[in-house]
Amino acid sequence: MADADDISSLSFEKALAALEDIVARLEGGKVDLAESIKIYERGEALRKHCEDKLKEAEARIEKITLDPSGKPKGTQPLDVD
Repeated sequence: MADADDISSLSFEKALAALEDIVARLEGGKVDLAESIKIYERGEALRKHCEDKLKEAEARIEKITLDPSGKPKGTQPLDVD
């Protein structure tokens, strides 16, 4: 298994694909207990990495503001709360 440094270098899409693979393996039920624990821990690290990547992307999204005539006049941070 790769370590946390390996996970931190993954793009969101690659981390999500790896997480989906782990879920499929665990749901398949053909992994012994020790391996299940090992891949579950990696899955948890991948889940956190994906969550962090989504939060980073969310922070970068800006809402376009419009003037009274409906034309774009600028941007402001997206309020997701």
